[in-house]
Amino acid sequence: MANHKSALKRIRSNERKRLQNRQWRTRARTAIKKARALIAAGELEQARLATQEAVRVLDKAAVKGILHPNNAARRKGRLMKYLAQLEKQAQQEA
Repeated sequence: MANHKSALKRIRSNERKRLQNRQWRTRARTAIKKARALIAAGELEQARLATQEAVRVLDKAAVKGILHPNNAARRKGRLMKYLAQLEKQAQQEA
């Protein structure tokens, strides 16, 4: 256990930050899963909207320092790649 007031305060603030970071990470994972599920189901319009939402959440998490910017960029790139494949597939069918 910490002995100094500043160390005790650091413990409290770290716990608050940990909980907030966990919320953002969970929100990002959920948005990505939702987008990938819609892409896999072949629902183009809903997949576009879900991908936009996932990109927005990932960008916010990166700006807040919760995710490394390269990590967010990699996840966004993968999502956009899957969406592009779905769009290409939908174009060929039409």
